[in-house]
Amino acid sequence: MKQWHLFLAFFRVGIFGYGGGPSSIPLVHNEVVKKYKWMSDDDFADILALGNSLPGPIATKMAGYIGYRVSGILGMINAVLATILPTIVLLIILLTFLNNFRDLAWVNGMTQAVVPVVGVMLAVLTYDFFKKAQGSLGYLAAIALGGGSLLLIEGLGIHPGIIIGALLVFALVKPMKKGENQDNKQQSKETAP
Repeated sequence: MKQWHLFLAFFRVGIFGYGGGPSSIPLVHNEVVKKYKWMSDDDFADILALGNSLPGPIATKMAGYIGYRVSGILGMINAVLATILPTIVLLIILLTFLNNFRDLAWVNGMTQAVVPVVGVMLAVLTYDFFKKAQGSLGYLAAIALGGGSLLLIEGLGIHPGIIIGALLVFALVKPMKKGENQDNKQQSKETAP
């Protein structure tokens, strides 16, 4: 049954992820975190951050990792196929259709009407991530990191993967504050069997 749910989750993402990888991220989040509860919001954010820093399409990278995490190698293959098959079939059908009727006004209106919907989905996901960052980093640090990232990406044209990679390296090498080490040891003791 888990393989079937995995297939359905990523098939829906493949069908409704109109506009490419970034527009499918909120759909993956809805299926994986909210509907099936295969992972937490924090786990999803980590997967998204790492997936964005690696080359290749984000939807298939996320499908592959989540499928593997949920149900091993078979789950990975299942999730990736469920993600790409609808896109391949629909691409062939839609491009043939749109190519034949591209001069009609209703076809142009249909393709343009989807753009605001995708924008709203991305804005909602961005707001959710900002709230989570604010909770763990604090209000000022979340605004500073968000604003700094916007400036680096849009103003200077730096690839988001470089920024994410730099932040991951910084998090690994930064010195711990006094008391952080004690908190980490205490949490380790509490979670130990």
